[in-house]
Amino acid sequence: MNDLLATAVAAHGGLDRWNKIRSINVDAAITGAFWQIKGKADAMRGVRFEVNTTQQELTMDYVGRNRRSLFRPDRVVLQHLDGTVVDTRDDPERSFDGHQFQTPWDDLHLAYFTGEALWTYLNTPFLFTWPGFVCEEIAPIEADGETWRRLNVTFPDHIKSHTRKQVFCFGPDGLLRRHDFTIDIVDPGTESQLYAADYRDIDGIIIPATRRAYTTMGDDRIVLVAIDMADITVR
Repeated sequence: MNDLLATAVAAHGGLDRWNKIRSINVDAAITGAFWQIKGKADAMRGVRFEVNTTQQELTMDYVGRNRRSLFRPDRVVLQHLDGTVVDTRDDPERSFDGHQFQTPWDDLHLAYFTGEALWTYLNTPFLFTWPGFVCEEIAPIEADGETWRRLNVTFPDHIKSHTRKQVFCFGPDGLLRRHDFTIDIVDPGTESQLYAADYRDIDGIIIPATRRAYTTMGDDRIVLVAIDMADITVR
């Protein structure tokens, strides 16, 4: 690990503690204008999801809808809570070919995108210590009255995420402040910035319970994505 990654890992709880964990379970509300654009405005106002910390896998229950989604890089599945399969899609990333920002999504699109996104967010920064990740500290920036050190991370091909190269900004305390990226399956030409806040100590792991991405429409600042975690546990 380079110095910045080592600092960030230590600030978020350290590898010794992290390596004892197998999953993170979250009750959350996920809202914002982005989901309205995709035709999924109320789909995730109440969700429970489990993030596997040892391999790329995420399970999400949609509260009150008798619906569960299972995400893996090569396959997404929709099923009822009793395990009855509703729909499946192999090689799900290809289903976004030809999509533009305004293209509406079906439930399997939503399951894939939220799976790769939330899995990345909850495993940051420990994920970057895995084989195949390339991390380089780049020039810091001044933001919110602080100096933010920045880590440029190149993801290996077998890990599905927003895009291969992403930038993570860390405050003086080593905690993540902002995550900068483009999203290949949505709009690879537009950079997004996801702010992390409301940090909690969850059994020794330091996790931000709130994330926000914004966009500007005219003179208004619009919340594009809002993730609010009400309850977080680790196993």
